Amino acid sequence: MEWYLKVVRDNYANFEGRARRSEYWYFLLGNFIVMIALGILMAISSIFAFAYGLYGLAVLVPSVAVAVRRLHDVGKSGWFYLLAFVPIANIYILILFCTEGTVGANEFGPDPKRPDMDEFNQIGKTEF
Repeated sequence: MEWYLKVVRDNYANFEGRARRSEYWYFLLGNFIVMIALGILMAISSIFAFAYGLYGLAVLVPSVAVAVRRLHDVGKSGWFYLLAFVPIANIYILILFCTEGTVGANEFGPDPKRPDMDEFNQIGKTEF
């Protein structure tokens, strides 16, 4: 629930930076659970159809934003997300979403898993 709220509340339309695998997948899980619950309520009474549609529109922007940040974590541009609409290429996107992110900072920001790790500045330094 913490990751879901982080995406929806704290990073609603944040397309910059990086998102860990856990942030992406827990958001997807939370979103799936809410959509299933609203779908069940909609099957019981059509009054909930409006809530179902409104929720779907409300999480559209954060869904795309967390996907773009997840692609940034593996070192790819957010434009790679458009490959999700290509029938065979969407398998590549799924593989990227499951892949561990780049260790250390990359061009999109610091490592969200280890923000204090700066491996390039430590090269060549001796510890005394």
